[in-house]
Amino acid sequence: MRDSASLWTRPLASGFRFRRDPEVRLKLMALSAGPDAAGVEKAKAEEEPRILEPGAAPFGNFPHYSRFHPPEQRLRLLPPELLRRLFPPSSETRPILGLDVGCNSGDLSVALYRHFLSLHDGETCSDVSRELRFLCCDIDPVLVERAEKECPFPDALTFITLDFMNQRTRKVLLSSFLSQFGRSVFDIGFCMSVTMWIHLNHGDHGLWEFLAHLSSLCRYLLVEPQPWKCYRAAARRVRKLGLHSFDHFHSLAIRGDMASQIIQLLTQDHGMELVCCFGSTSWDRSLLLFRAKHTIETHPIPESLMEEGNEKDRVKFWRQ
Repeated sequence: MRDSASLWTRPLASGFRFRRDPEVRLKLMALSAGPDAAGVEKAKAEEEPRILEPGAAPFGNFPHYSRFHPPEQRLRLLPPELLRRLFPPSSETRPILGLDVGCNSGDLSVALYRHFLSLHDGETCSDVSRELRFLCCDIDPVLVERAEKECPFPDALTFITLDFMNQRTRKVLLSSFLSQFGRSVFDIGFCMSVTMWIHLNHGDHGLWEFLAHLSSLCRYLLVEPQPWKCYRAAARRVRKLGLHSFDHFHSLAIRGDMASQIIQLLTQDHGMELVCCFGSTSWDRSLLLFRAKHTIETHPIPESLMEEGNEKDRVKFWRQ
């Protein structure tokens, strides 16, 4: 992070090297592979057609997603020092833990990691004191494999195949990761352009459950909801390709202004507080930061963020 190199100098205890523990790593790989490992090979075989027909990605698992939604569009809205402000240094040596749900091939995960540590392109290490660790998951094993192969920070970013709506697998995999750090929740979760795919594939109740799980797992949550026009576009793409349409699309009661709907669900039903909106990307998607209400007394909103919000029109803050 900018002007904070002295705050990032202590190494993480070797016992917390999650990716370097062969036994744990093999266990996670076996669990995330699911009951039919042959499905991975099948997905690999289908990768080329999916590249030719990006609309045929029913879970948002577009190949080369960052080519048309580049990470830079999100990063320009996020203060590089955000995590340092949310989690100021203390005498306790522990890493900041992040959960990236729907990481695709990892381009945005890596970009967020670089951004929050103020690392330049090509820089693969830094003298940092409070280490940052991400667990990145996606439903598509082909994309996860690509993310693992291309990740420049293999000790800091762990990629796993996970259907987040599978409660049993989710609990085992996430608990296995968190237990390596002696933790029960993540410090921050990232849900970037994922809510629509959960909504289309699992309906209103599925979206409600998804947000309930996320809010219970993360102290802070950064969400980028897709607007309703994206729902219509997704449904139109699958129709043009002659594919099976989304079963829940026409029966969804939660619709319209999806950013407001997500805010309402998280704040009224799932015990979170809306901290701020960092503005919108060029493709009209807001970046919303929430925090669990039970952390309010121990982790108040940093005054530096509040001051920044007053100075910059693009950042708006709400307090309950």
